[in-house]
Amino acid sequence: MSDAWLLGRARELIAAVQRTERAEQLRVIGTLDELLEETQRRGEPVLVAQMLRASALARLVTRGMVGEAEQLLDEMLAHTKRHGLALLRADAHALRGRRLVLAVQEDAALTEIARALAILDDAPSTDVQMGRRAWDRLLSSALNDCWIVLNQLGVYEAAEEVISRAHQAIRDSAGPHEITLQLMNRVKMLLGWGLRLERVGRHEDAGDKFRTAASMAIAVEAPFAESLFPRESGVPAVDQVGVLAASLAFAAPNAAHIERLRRLHGTQGYPHENILVTIALARCLESDDQRPGAFTVLMEARHTQAEDNSQPSMRLNLVRELARIGELDAEADEPATEEPDTRPTSLLSDYAATLEAELWSLRESQIATLNTRREHERLSAEHGAITQQALQDPLTGLPNRRALDERLRSLAASAFAQPLAVALVDLDGFKDVNDQHSHAEGDDVLRVVASTLRDALRGDDIVARYGGDEFIVLLPGAPLSAATQALNRSVKAVASLPHHLSHGVTLSVGLVSLRPQERAEEVLSRADAAMYQAKRGGGNQIATSPQPTVEVAGEPAEEPVPDPTFDPGGHT
Repeated sequence: MSDAWLLGRARELIAAVQRTERAEQLRVIGTLDELLEETQRRGEPVLVAQMLRASALARLVTRGMVGEAEQLLDEMLAHTKRHGLALLRADAHALRGRRLVLAVQEDAALTEIARALAILDDAPSTDVQMGRRAWDRLLSSALNDCWIVLNQLGVYEAAEEVISRAHQAIRDSAGPHEITLQLMNRVKMLLGWGLRLERVGRHEDAGDKFRTAASMAIAVEAPFAESLFPRESGVPAVDQVGVLAASLAFAAPNAAHIERLRRLHGTQGYPHENILVTIALARCLESDDQRPGAFTVLMEARHTQAEDNSQPSMRLNLVRELARIGELDAEADEPATEEPDTRPTSLLSDYAATLEAELWSLRESQIATLNTRREHERLSAEHGAITQQALQDPLTGLPNRRALDERLRSLAASAFAQPLAVALVDLDGFKDVNDQHSHAEGDDVLRVVASTLRDALRGDDIVARYGGDEFIVLLPGAPLSAATQALNRSVKAVASLPHHLSHGVTLSVGLVSLRPQERAEEVLSRADAAMYQAKRGGGNQIATSPQPTVEVAGEPAEEPVPDPTFDPGGHT
């Protein structure tokens, strides 16, 4: 199985899991978990992140599995931070926002989307190693996941901006599935937006949204036939997908849509999509003088969707539609002698209109909150990047001397880090590289050695560039014997590098152990002295300074000595 096959299979499964029965959804989750395990064995960072996303997303759309998505999303976020995968890190925040909506934590969900959008705002335009098409697809996917949450929250203006960016990202390279997904998402958004506008009396604007959605439903026919969505061959998309059929009915409610909507009503799909189909069916029944039937289908939907939290604004639309039809029936039954403005139905309508106006103003507050948090997250990230640059060596990417001083002070004060081994590493023969080749070649050697040194040590060990061709290694919790073994691996690894990468440089290492109450400059001075002892011994070796013993008055302290367990030839 190639990496491309694994990724393609995951995309097929994600398309299927959103429109199948629960038993099949559970089977898909099992398959995705197997694919995730395989990619983790292979270790390719981007592929692992995409598989984590797929496994988490499958759980987010499967009833009763949302809780299991949290751990996967935490792992995805940590993985993408560690490997610098900006687009997929933004996607992890977006999916966390989706989980928070389901947990009825809407404000926290808005914060996650602000974080995701701030990352995407500052993301580079492309990654040359990944390729333009793959980059655009990841960008579009992250934006779509942001859009879903904004649409769930009913923040339609912000959702429109995000989905337009998603469309722009894949405009030149989108396949049939991406085009279908974009069009169907926009149809759902426009229908929800239209219903929201109706609730504040903006019926003309709502009608424009419904008509636009209907035109998109017609445009989706061709790409849908070649998409990854489960479908019946030769059957029009509007006869298979509820929201597409609903968009035609919202644009022109009449009896001609009833049979199709009845067939699609209650079929597998997201609960909020079923609400759209239900309201569309009710309006068509009402237009055909079947108001009791319209009321019945709305009441059934209210009971079946009572526990759904996936789109709070859509549930309000359902309740509002019930109230509207109920109000019409109540007005017909009220005595004609009562003053219109004092009828109970009229008073309730005024009350509802006042509440809707207040909700509309809260929606504007949500948009302002999103924008404020988005800017805050962007500035925080910018500040963090500046701080990181101040503590990072630009050539090797390792911590610089300033960062080293801070970390050494912190570890020296921590009981958990004791014993703390400190090594000063110097390159043998580096001056010849600069003299005989060029400083650019020398920089390449420093980068290769830094990477090799880092990879040969433990995950908790710290490698910093001290200056020039010198590095400092901090090994918390390592006695001299264990530290010597770890650094032996580094010395051997550098000595074994191909000549065209290292130009023959080797390492001289001075290794000491931090003494109680010893200052940073003192321990580094002892490591420096030990390093020169290794140099005097011919280089490509480690010299250690033994722990202090009880000194006899008038006798000098012991000099650093070469490590007797290290053989430059590669044997210990």
